[in-house]
Amino acid sequence: MNRLKEFYEKEIVDAMMKKFSYKNRLAAPKIEKVVINMGLGEAKDNAKVIESAVGDLSVITGQKPIVTKAKKSVAAFKVRTGMPIGCKVTLRGDRMYSFVDRLINVALPRVRDLRGVKAESFDGRGNYSMGIKEQLIFPEIQFDKIDKIRGMDIIFVTTARTDEEARELLKLYGMPFAK
Repeated sequence: MNRLKEFYEKEIVDAMMKKFSYKNRLAAPKIEKVVINMGLGEAKDNAKVIESAVGDLSVITGQKPIVTKAKKSVAAFKVRTGMPIGCKVTLRGDRMYSFVDRLINVALPRVRDLRGVKAESFDGRGNYSMGIKEQLIFPEIQFDKIDKIRGMDIIFVTTARTDEEARELLKLYGMPFAK
């Protein structure tokens, strides 16, 4: 079992119960899933971009991503319905806890001039989203093997009802929020 999951089941639940005075341990919020998305606008011109991004995302997450396709045609962007325009991965369970642990303890400290992640990026229902400008912050990615630096969106879907609960949950996991 993942050590972050063990830590969650003991310390984080106890701290959340104490702060928000839940009557039951199961009422304490938890991270339900983590979704990592890479939007690839240049994929409409070059099909190899999708393969490269899928490879990077699978190395980072340990799970094969799915290729997302355009739902609508947009003439201004030269995109037609069904064209591949990105890739995404949904992580749950042990892989999710492993990714969250690597993101918070390994990848985010490698970001230059990081003063913390935005604390305002909650959606009002307890979900948090953040963007990363380059995939190189993950140690699994080898600098000489990549063809282009790409960013990604990371969404933490929680069972928290409010943003305050979700912020406290992620803070207990070690998320470095900006002051």
